[in-house]
Amino acid sequence: MLSVIIPTEGVEQTAVATLSALVPGAAAGVVTEVLLIDRSSDSSVIERVADVAGCHFMKFEGSHAAALAAGAAQARAPWLMFLPAGAVLDPGWIDETMQFVQSVGAAGRPLAGVFRYARSPYAAVSLRDRLRSVARALIGPLGDQGLLIAREHYRQVGGYRPDVKRAETRLLRQLGRSSRTMLRSRIVMV
Repeated sequence: MLSVIIPTEGVEQTAVATLSALVPGAAAGVVTEVLLIDRSSDSSVIERVADVAGCHFMKFEGSHAAALAAGAAQARAPWLMFLPAGAVLDPGWIDETMQFVQSVGAAGRPLAGVFRYARSPYAAVSLRDRLRSVARALIGPLGDQGLLIAREHYRQVGGYRPDVKRAETRLLRQLGRSSRTMLRSRIVMV
């Protein structure tokens, strides 16, 4: 039902944190495949993580947006979930995701879901974090909040364009408020 695409930068800890949050979804049959797309010069660490976790691995040389687009092209499930490495979802994400997919299917109207951003309670707050909070309040969700979207809807809006800077934010803006919704489940970056 769901392909999860996670771009990584060769850091094992962030990839493992995100994968561990997805295990209950795989056990419930919601997550059918996970693609780890690594852009680092030495991909051996992430390749080993993918092998141990039973994920698909892609070595990719190119922009972040191009890596996301390549992952979407390789994914096989009818729904796509894009998560940044280091993102940990609330435990209730599985039920909410299933309800969201069913309601979008029943409504017959394309709709994408974005997770609520929550800062880790253990992280120090930097000026950058404060500025990003203001940006979220003023302009809406940012690319680090993840995206849940039907493959067909993703294709209709043009997906992630490899030649565009901040392609994640651009895609969220292109979806607009009318074809995206804020999910109740939170996404916490570790």
